[in-house]
Amino acid sequence: MASMLKKDLGLLGVFCVSSGAMISSGLFVLPSLAFVKAGPGVLVSYMLAAILVLPAMLSVSELATAMPKAGGAYFYIDRTFGPAFGSMAGIANWFSIGLKSAFALVGIGTFATLIYPDVDIWTIKLISIACCVIFALINIKGVFHAATMQIVMVLGIIAVLILYVIAGIPHIDVSRFTPLAPEGAISIIATAGFVFISYGGLTKIASVAEEVRDPGRNIPLGMALSLSVVTVLYAAVIFITISVLDKETLVTTMTPLSTGAGITLGQMGIVILSVAAMLAFITTANAGILAASRAPLAMSRDGLMPASFAKVSKRFQTPHFAILFTASFMIVTIALLNLENLVKLASTLMILLFIFVNLSVIIMREARIPNYKPRFKSPLYPWVQIAGVVSSFFLIVEMGVVPLFIVMLFLTGSFVWYWVYARNTVARESALIRFIKRIASRALTYEDMGVELKEILRQRDEIVEDRFDRLVGRCLIIDIPEQITAEECFEKMSYPLSDILHLEPHIIEGMLMTRERESSTTLTPGLAVPHILIEGKGIFELVLVRGRKGVIFPDNPNPIHALFALFGSPDERNFHLRALMAIAQIAQSKNFLKRWLDAKGAEELRDVVLLGKRHRHE
Repeated sequence: MASMLKKDLGLLGVFCVSSGAMISSGLFVLPSLAFVKAGPGVLVSYMLAAILVLPAMLSVSELATAMPKAGGAYFYIDRTFGPAFGSMAGIANWFSIGLKSAFALVGIGTFATLIYPDVDIWTIKLISIACCVIFALINIKGVFHAATMQIVMVLGIIAVLILYVIAGIPHIDVSRFTPLAPEGAISIIATAGFVFISYGGLTKIASVAEEVRDPGRNIPLGMALSLSVVTVLYAAVIFITISVLDKETLVTTMTPLSTGAGITLGQMGIVILSVAAMLAFITTANAGILAASRAPLAMSRDGLMPASFAKVSKRFQTPHFAILFTASFMIVTIALLNLENLVKLASTLMILLFIFVNLSVIIMREARIPNYKPRFKSPLYPWVQIAGVVSSFFLIVEMGVVPLFIVMLFLTGSFVWYWVYARNTVARESALIRFIKRIASRALTYEDMGVELKEILRQRDEIVEDRFDRLVGRCLIIDIPEQITAEECFEKMSYPLSDILHLEPHIIEGMLMTRERESSTTLTPGLAVPHILIEGKGIFELVLVRGRKGVIFPDNPNPIHALFALFGSPDERNFHLRALMAIAQIAQSKNFLKRWLDAKGAEELRDVVLLGKRHRHE
């Protein structure tokens, strides 16, 4: 089993990692470039882009709450489409986030020159590399330390942006918004695709889902809060910037917010907004190292990359080798390569991942894997996912032929890596294969996906196995397709139990019927818990029975579909009560009877009980 990562991220940490990954060049640089394309209508373009990212956010929220594992998009795509596509997703995810984080560090230089005009390019690169090393060391020390720094910086940036908006209110000039779309309404839609990348960091948190406390709540809520707050900030800040700056200034400056702050807050405003911008780039880089390093970690766990990437520090419980490798890649990129062109490729890869993530939700649901149990389910399924696929494809096409060609080369390289390195060592059933088998009405022979999801659910819900779990894990399970009487059901149970309890079958059957005549063991409609005392010591057994068409009990008109039969010696009375309490809690959980009847076999029936919500006692 893979080494566990420490769960250090709470709701505030999730919010700040997602927000910090979004608030950088998309807000501090991009508005000027977007204004050239759409004029004042760029404000509407940012709102449209927020809508376009919603399907990906909802899909990632569902997948992350069902499979909160390191690697994010890689893990979901690998388990949905198989390891060949997983190789593509893992490398694309790592490459995209790593490049954008390197670009963010270099972006500090644009604003550093406003404070120190004499700074040269190599000094900027050295500062960027030093920051990269520092962030790598902080990430190695622990997610808690990286997240704490992220929280402080993000909250500071939000405070500065609110100050900028408040200071700009007296300078609002709505006449600058006329005409709203000088290049036509279509320019606003096209520019929405251009600024879409501003929201690209929203789903980075999924890469560290394994390190989030209560991921079922904190991941979807944290991302929703992040998108809401950042969208409002984008709208307010861009509205003020357009109001404050004349058209000529806005289309020529590369630092629109700092320039706007110079008008509303004076020279000190330029310094404050420039520092905030540099902090924003730093938060993007910090979140990037945190998220990007989990892709090679997850791939290594699955055998798609060398085992060294899966090493977790015993002292800090962080993937130190993957972090160092990611930081090294970023340092080389900062020092030697032209980042601007590579970031366009990274943006295209990110949108490609969004397409596969939306498709993953559709396939996961339609494959009907019993242990696929997301805490959050995307609303308006599958229309939201279909809209996400179509809009993402449109955005990729809008980027032009060259990015498309480069992406095809990248995908080819990823598949070559899988074919050469992992094809002969990785054999894993995907949800897609299960889906194809289901629609083809063929018997399912592989249970890898369900078993793995069961283990993920145990980790997600922090289930610690107790005695009742162990009892369920080894108990006898009987599945009865036809409708029968209670007496017939007890007869079916008594034969396999006779060897276990060392009693004749007719004695076991007689004891069960006698107990039933004394007092009905039906607890709720559809559920009965027959239980008898057995002579001896240290005896306790459980039998699970499913009556697909029902078991008819005496004096009970309602058919029983779930039987939990308990057999214990007098010295096990305390555990007997605990077992009854556990059964009652499981049976009261949402949709228990539906999940019980929908289970496809004995092991899925066992999983319904093992993964049921209840208090556990060791």
